[in-house]
Amino acid sequence: MIVARAMVLRDLGARRLDVAAAVDVLDAALTERRWWVEQWPDGAAFVAGQLAQDVQDRLLDAGVGRWPSCRSCDDDEPHELRIEPELGPDPQWVCEETGRPVAPLGAL
Repeated sequence: MIVARAMVLRDLGARRLDVAAAVDVLDAALTERRWWVEQWPDGAAFVAGQLAQDVQDRLLDAGVGRWPSCRSCDDDEPHELRIEPELGPDPQWVCEETGRPVAPLGAL
C-alpha cells in the first residue's frame, strides 16, 4: 500500500498537484483501499491502479479538474490519461483519445 501511495503521489507531483488538498484525497482513497484489500487479499497486486483511478475521480468531483491531462498529443481539445488495465497488475497511463501508452504509473 505504501508503494501504491508513493506511485500516485509521484504522478501528482509530476503535474504539480502534490498540494495538501490532493494529498488528503489520496490518503482518504488509500484508507478505503486498505479495507478493500482486507476483504480481497488477492487484490493487493491491483491496488496501485485502483488508487490512481480513485484519486482521478475524486479530484474531478472536487472541481480540481481532469488529472492527469494528456500532454503527448497535439490535440487542442483537453483530455486526460486513464489507467490501464482497469483491474490488473502493472498499471500504466494511457491517452484516452489515442489509446497509446504514455507512462507507467509513478513515472509521469
